[in-house]
Amino acid sequence: MIHPHQTLFRLRTHDGFMMSGHLVLKEDDLDTNILKTPIVIEVHGLLGNFLARGTPRLLPQALRERDISSFSINTRLAFAGQINGRGIFDETIHDIDAAVDFLTQEGFHHIFILGYSLGASMVLHWAGQRQVPQVKGLILEGTHYAIPDTQRKRLAKWESIPSYEELYAQAKSVLGEDPSRSEHDEMVVIYQARGPSRSPLHDEIFTYKTWWHMMGPEAYSAMAYKQISRVTLPMLLLRGEHDPLIEAWEAEALQRIAQEAGNTLVSIKEIPGAGHDCMENPEAMLQEVLHLLRPSR
Repeated sequence: MIHPHQTLFRLRTHDGFMMSGHLVLKEDDLDTNILKTPIVIEVHGLLGNFLARGTPRLLPQALRERDISSFSINTRLAFAGQINGRGIFDETIHDIDAAVDFLTQEGFHHIFILGYSLGASMVLHWAGQRQVPQVKGLILEGTHYAIPDTQRKRLAKWESIPSYEELYAQAKSVLGEDPSRSEHDEMVVIYQARGPSRSPLHDEIFTYKTWWHMMGPEAYSAMAYKQISRVTLPMLLLRGEHDPLIEAWEAEALQRIAQEAGNTLVSIKEIPGAGHDCMENPEAMLQEVLHLLRPSR
């Protein structure tokens, strides 16, 4: 068993990517006590990492204060993954695999996975294709109904340059008939992607290949509504009351799809006063998370 209570790790995934993780253990002198209590794998959002603001940075210590361990991971989409070309959304499944494998090999058998924003879509993509007995449930914070739809609407709102449709045509031209296997790729800047000016704060940068697999109209792995029907685990969908990115109907629609597929263990909780980041109201968020992790208490 690993000590001390906070440790940085580097893990190599099955496909050779070197990822990093931050393990924060509950305070206990007995390894057996640590291993038999829940641990939460945390997966960051767009251009995020486990030191980013809000949930990725604040939740581990808050959980530790409540006797819950956590393992925050930097996937291949952390930092500049979408810009340097290595951040292919579909391949993040290997990153979550590596985190789960690491914890199960250490002896943890009450694992939960939390995905924040884009991370929630990564987690659903993983859970729709994996069944690991030690993984007991999912926490999905700020979950987009479909990442590509969110971007398409946002680019239309701000009249981006190029437009969503122009991006798709350019990507097809560069990547060819089989984008997944294409050896060709280029950087692309989307001006006015997040606001009305060409200010860097309003722009987005991808490679055509990372955009295709995360934001393109055929990025099915990033469409939560196409993944959630395959997930059989208990799920908690969290949404901030004032979330500017996620509308209330999105969580409700995802819950309905899961229930129609036979999963009745799906709940939605709105966090009062919070925006996209539910840790803006930490007590309310933690109350809901702990209810999933320790339902008998």
